[in-house]
Amino acid sequence: MLTIDTHIDFEPAHFIPSCNYTQRLVTQANLPKMRDGRLDAAFFAVQVPQGPLTAAGYADAYSKALTKFDAVHRLTEQLAPKEIGLALMPADVSQIAQSGRTVAVIGVENGYPVGTDVARVREFYRRGARYMGLAHTGHNQLADSHSGEATKDAPNEGLSALGRDVLAEMNRLGMLVDLSHLSKAATMQAIALSKAPVIASHSSVRALVDHNRNLDDEQLLAVKKNGGVVQVVAYAGYLRAGARSGRAPIRNAVAAGTLAACPIEAASAKPLSVEGRPGVKELVDHIDYAVKLIGLEHVGISSDFDGGGGIEGWDSAADTANVTIELVRRGYREADIAKLWGQNLLRVWSEAERVATLRNVQATR
Repeated sequence: MLTIDTHIDFEPAHFIPSCNYTQRLVTQANLPKMRDGRLDAAFFAVQVPQGPLTAAGYADAYSKALTKFDAVHRLTEQLAPKEIGLALMPADVSQIAQSGRTVAVIGVENGYPVGTDVARVREFYRRGARYMGLAHTGHNQLADSHSGEATKDAPNEGLSALGRDVLAEMNRLGMLVDLSHLSKAATMQAIALSKAPVIASHSSVRALVDHNRNLDDEQLLAVKKNGGVVQVVAYAGYLRAGARSGRAPIRNAVAAGTLAACPIEAASAKPLSVEGRPGVKELVDHIDYAVKLIGLEHVGISSDFDGGGGIEGWDSAADTANVTIELVRRGYREADIAKLWGQNLLRVWSEAERVATLRNVQATR
């Protein structure tokens, strides 16, 4: 079966000739670790932190986003084309995997770099983006963030007018709408407006852990009705209240200059163990809950590696098989596990493309 992780963070500093993912870096994800854990495919997140809603802020975010797009293309086209390929269509995923290579896909975490120019959605699609989250931590020009629950504000009252235009353009192109990081109002509006199935690329279940990044039952049921998929994430604080992963986003260490220029993992490195950190059991508890509520066809799996994710038993891509082992222990059949690990996501992606094709054909009549 294909194993697909829908959210892994990275830094362009680790996608250069002298230091890249062909090496066993200290990063939670890289090609040696993905091969060790039999993780076939990963969506690499073009993540840009939220900044000021000004022309200068948008320009800076756009520049940072392009740097990350370029990094993924550099890895797949120049540095390691025989080891990893970039998928632009659902069919590409299996074709690349069958060639013996790891699969890269691009997602955009935070629509902030779009600025006020809807045409940038098409540009990002042409650069390889196949999903985009409209917001991150902090409200932006497109949508309200989950963080508004704590700050008790919602300047867009869900999605802004611009955000609705961006969503429509994503539907037209076949780019998946990602709900993760949105406020509940923005989430429900995005589901109602989208003509194609949506995804939550890295979120868990709020009924089990009351965190504003998790989806409550109403949101989960709305995703089911829409035909979408929720990718349950291995992020400690979303799986057990108050837990810490022991893993800060890799971008923090790069920005602080606390990592070596090329941080190769020592042969003697031991697995990270953090007291009180949840493990694979808790991850599958959230999967079980979602499966029982909305059905197996609407649930998937993600890690948020190098973005703060990591749990006992799945602390890096090398441990990926442990998730499958726990699913087997819970009684999931092989066909069920294949759906959770990627078939559901590919179905939703294919449907988004079908909707886009149909709408574009109708528009030309």
